[in-house]
Amino acid sequence: MTEPILKVEGISKSFGAVQASKDVSLDLRMGEIHALIGPNGAGKSTLIAQITGGLVPDRGRVVFGGQDVTGLSTAARARLGMGRTFQISALAMEYTVLQNAVLGALGQRGGVFRFFRPVMKDAALLDAARAALAQVGLSDVAQVRTAELSHGQRRQLEVAVALTLRPRAFLMDEPMAGLGADGTQVLTKFLDELRAQAPILLVEHDMDAVFALADRISVLVYGEVIATGTVDQIRTNSLVREAYLGEEIAP
Repeated sequence: MTEPILKVEGISKSFGAVQASKDVSLDLRMGEIHALIGPNGAGKSTLIAQITGGLVPDRGRVVFGGQDVTGLSTAARARLGMGRTFQISALAMEYTVLQNAVLGALGQRGGVFRFFRPVMKDAALLDAARAALAQVGLSDVAQVRTAELSHGQRRQLEVAVALTLRPRAFLMDEPMAGLGADGTQVLTKFLDELRAQAPILLVEHDMDAVFALADRISVLVYGEVIATGTVDQIRTNSLVREAYLGEEIAP
């Protein structure tokens, strides 16, 4: 079996008396969508922050592409190909769609923001940005201010920005948040196709989307993974149903 692109091994993190992550282990394999679900306060955001470099775990390690990245910064992990989208948009709303994508491409190069104006004349960066926008279907709005986009289009732009980093894997934090039924359907189809380019660790509350997309699901409750399995295995797991899913998704 091919080595997973991402491995989380025994991650633990405490804040005083509160244990936010408890010996968490999971992995992400090429070509798959691995969903991470759990109730509010389960520790999902804390875990993602440790995987992406925003927090340092008390114990355990993160291995990405065969390299121990536990001590690396968020920017260094991104340059290695760890692409992230956020629950709360990190886009520059006053800039155009194209400018946001160029900023992502500049980040892949390791550039700095003070050189932004000359960068907008850099053919290689512009080509990378435009290619990413084309992939997510935003070419027609490249010159539109990001603030004028619909919520769903902003989600697509976040993915485009991540694509400019040439990701080897995506970590997506609730990409369906705030989307209506039509937007969710469009994004679900897009993510289904995106997994062929790079696997996705998906944190999501929309269970219809999770069950439609996930190859595997890990369930986090009180900072601990209580089960990992296929959609069918998670649907029928009595411990998961009692702790989180309840009767609303009865098979």
